[in-house]
Amino acid sequence: MAARAGTGPVHREPGRGPRPGIMAHALIEVERRFIPGPGTEKRLQELGGTLEHQVTFWDRYYDTPELSLMRADYWLRQREGSGWELKCPGTAGVSGPHQEYVELTVEPAVVAQLCEVLGTEVLGAGGVAAVLGPLGLQEVASFVTKRSAWKLVLSGTDEEEPLLRVDLDTADFGYTVGEVEALVHEEAEVPVALEKIHSLSSMLGVPVQETAPAKLMVYLQRFQPQDYQRLLQVHRLREKPQGTKDPEGNLG
Repeated sequence: MAARAGTGPVHREPGRGPRPGIMAHALIEVERRFIPGPGTEKRLQELGGTLEHQVTFWDRYYDTPELSLMRADYWLRQREGSGWELKCPGTAGVSGPHQEYVELTVEPAVVAQLCEVLGTEVLGAGGVAAVLGPLGLQEVASFVTKRSAWKLVLSGTDEEEPLLRVDLDTADFGYTVGEVEALVHEEAEVPVALEKIHSLSSMLGVPVQETAPAKLMVYLQRFQPQDYQRLLQVHRLREKPQGTKDPEGNLG
């Protein structure tokens, strides 16, 4: 689950999640990743889905040499044509094979949050690119993705149905992953959105507890295995008390 735009829900654990002053008026993105099969697109058509567009984009991820952001579950990305995004840990109110993040895309908010996470003073009102050097941030991953973006509405109740989106991604290093997502306005709407996401996932043949790793994690596993193992160990220790999540599937 992730809140989009420059604002979103407040995560109240000290040192985790965006500050309240940054977060307000956002849409909440509830999402679940899965591994698509050869018949996924045909099944989407059978369910009334519409192919919105197909697009190719280039993502670059940044962190310190010690991976200070990723180890704290923050993910800084620059997408060609879309600008900067910082994914921050969100409110983990509902357990299950979905992800919960607040997504910041307004650059002053991104800079302020980066400074807070890295324990530095706020570095003026400049953009993200201007603070990369002062904050010790460098490119740690770069890859191109081809995406087919679908949308559909699941019927079956009298309530207003959330629009579901399904992104089918293929990265240039040979990894394919899908994502089912819904946008809602309030935390109270999240359980209904999750129910729809899980229903659609089931209709697509996705196992109930399947958790698919993010493209970035697969990239690191293949090309920077030492960094991958460092991240996996940190998040495995963080999730161990609950014993309910696959650390790899819930990263990034």
